[in-house]
Amino acid sequence: MTIQAYMQTLGQQAKEAARLLSHTETLTKNQALIAIASALHVNQAHVIAENQKDLDAGKASGLDAAALDRLTLTPKSIDAMIEGLRQVAALPDPVGEISNLSYRPSGIQVGQMRVPLGVIGIIYESRPNVTVDAAALCLKSGNACILRGGSEAIHSNQAIAKCVTQGLLDAGLPAGAVQIVETTDRAAVGELITMKNFVDIIVPRGGKSLIERISNEATIPVIKHLDGICHVYIDDKADIDKAMRIAINAKTHRYGVCNAMETLLVSESIAPSILPKLAQAYIEKGVELRGCAKTCSLLAANCLRATTEDWQTEYLAPILSIKIVSGIDEAIDHIHQYSSQHTEAIVTEDYTLARRFLREVDSSSVMVNASTRFADGFEYGLGAEIGISTDKLHARGPVGLHGLTSLKYIVLGDGHIRQ
Repeated sequence: MTIQAYMQTLGQQAKEAARLLSHTETLTKNQALIAIASALHVNQAHVIAENQKDLDAGKASGLDAAALDRLTLTPKSIDAMIEGLRQVAALPDPVGEISNLSYRPSGIQVGQMRVPLGVIGIIYESRPNVTVDAAALCLKSGNACILRGGSEAIHSNQAIAKCVTQGLLDAGLPAGAVQIVETTDRAAVGELITMKNFVDIIVPRGGKSLIERISNEATIPVIKHLDGICHVYIDDKADIDKAMRIAINAKTHRYGVCNAMETLLVSESIAPSILPKLAQAYIEKGVELRGCAKTCSLLAANCLRATTEDWQTEYLAPILSIKIVSGIDEAIDHIHQYSSQHTEAIVTEDYTLARRFLREVDSSSVMVNASTRFADGFEYGLGAEIGISTDKLHARGPVGLHGLTSLKYIVLGDGHIRQ
């Protein structure tokens, strides 16, 4: 079978499954999610063994530390996947929800009903946990999905896919509801992103080059974000202890993730009292510091001079750029110039400044006195996320159940005719 024929078959099966899922009862969808969780628990050792094959191949092919970190599955991470499935099962089902129902002067009632998008194609690199997150969210929101993971995670994804299929069948749902592309041929991606007859939306998750390619070549709407250039601004009215904890966690909790801080902005009046302490903590954790002229002067040999490129780089590594700013105005200006509109945070005890930061910073997540690492569907109570969108249409921020649905208008009458 050719790649085109194979992908068309997946598309047809997904479209048929989507029609069924659009009116599947909540109880059945939840049963499938719990069955998938049980299958993952029972087959945990097998999944980890298959993941080790991918890790061995990745090391042999020269994958960097950040990529290997995203690829790695552990008992803890599988437990988190299982918990995510259970959380999604416990969430309210958005499908069929009616809102804004009101009477019109004609006597009809007009409202909106939340409905699935249909078939969702998801293309992702490394992170095999995306297979479970995507399956769970698409299933609960009444969508069928076609998942195309990276070749570096082929064994992991196929092992997880078997658990997903088992759970679907145990609940009486078709295997076509969640399908994993089994070929590593890149031509499959080209087919998936142009199958307008079968696929309603594409969600790419991965590096900038992948997302740019998908965005440029897809003939189907795309939910995307290109970079995670996240900022933390420490205001001169910040609590030092809070600022230390947040700034260290935002950068060093994990390096190879899109919600890690890449640029630290510090108000100049507080910089001499906090930056040397932060620099020491970062250096102890092996973080390379790159700063503006004022930062380099303050930190001396512990800091390299930052370039314009540093302010617009998502490092995904133990590297941090630091800029001392005059205050909130310069901080917001810097964020507007260099942010990728992913996640920004302010540390301050000034309520008025906090409100201003929330209002004026135009990113998908804006935080006060919290680490950027919280920008995550699981942490937001979505159970899981299919990705983080920095677009403004159709979804923004972590994309959970509601982000995978749309609204249609409904009209209720009783023999009404238009006069």
